[in-house]
Amino acid sequence: MKLLALSGSLRARSSNGAVVRSALALVDGPTATADIGSLPHFNPDLDGEGATPPAPVAALRTAVADADAVLIVSPEYAHGAPGTLKNALDWLVSSAELMHKPVALITASPSPTGGDYAHAQLRETLRMLTAEVVTAACREIPAIGAKIDRATERVADEATLADLRTAMSHLAAAVTAATEHAAAADA
Repeated sequence: MKLLALSGSLRARSSNGAVVRSALALVDGPTATADIGSLPHFNPDLDGEGATPPAPVAALRTAVADADAVLIVSPEYAHGAPGTLKNALDWLVSSAELMHKPVALITASPSPTGGDYAHAQLRETLRMLTAEVVTAACREIPAIGAKIDRATERVADEATLADLRTAMSHLAAAVTAATEHAAAADA
């Protein structure tokens, strides 16, 4: 499985970045992260018919298209999804890179709810993009701060690591099933 990760947090030492690094370390196969902080504000005038999208947008679309699956890890800001992450997803609306692509959505928050508002909003956006949200690979991680080892910038809590391992396993299984389905359809 070639996995692309998008982090909804731009902070260098964010808890969500630690979740991304920890989850990617559990994946058997190539992994990459996309820089969504360099994307311009979404503007359909820059992406209309015949227009060439800005270079960071083209790079994001290529990275998503090249991946077998996408992992989105996000904090919750003011009971919602971070604007930078929503902006990145908005740039994918007019293209088909996420269509039917297996996606795992993980929200991680210091709150006891694990970022449930952001999780619900992002799931709705992904549904509209016709991404294949793999429910068994989605998680809401509460009280994330206490679960991170700040020296290694990775998840240190064993139960959370086991849960991430299970989530990544479900995502890999979804990729395998999609590949087998596509092969059977081509036969």
